[in-house]
Amino acid sequence: MAVKIRLARGGAKKRPFYRIVASDARSPRDGRFLEKLGTYNPMTKDGTLVLNRARVDYWLGVGAQPTDAVRRLLRKTPETPAS
Repeated sequence: MAVKIRLARGGAKKRPFYRIVASDARSPRDGRFLEKLGTYNPMTKDGTLVLNRARVDYWLGVGAQPTDAVRRLLRKTPETPAS
């Protein structure tokens, strides 16, 4: 199963809110997902990003591919130190 880390859109019309999820690449954008990894609210002044970086690192470690939008968001967050 090919896993993607992608944005799933929520919110109202013209008021987007996104969940960052790990999902099967064949499932629809807002459809079934394997795990919720965080949220992103682009409507706030600074673009609020809440992310469980340990779980993102896990999914990347087992071969999940982030979409281009998620890759840009991941660059904004510091990596977790290796322990």
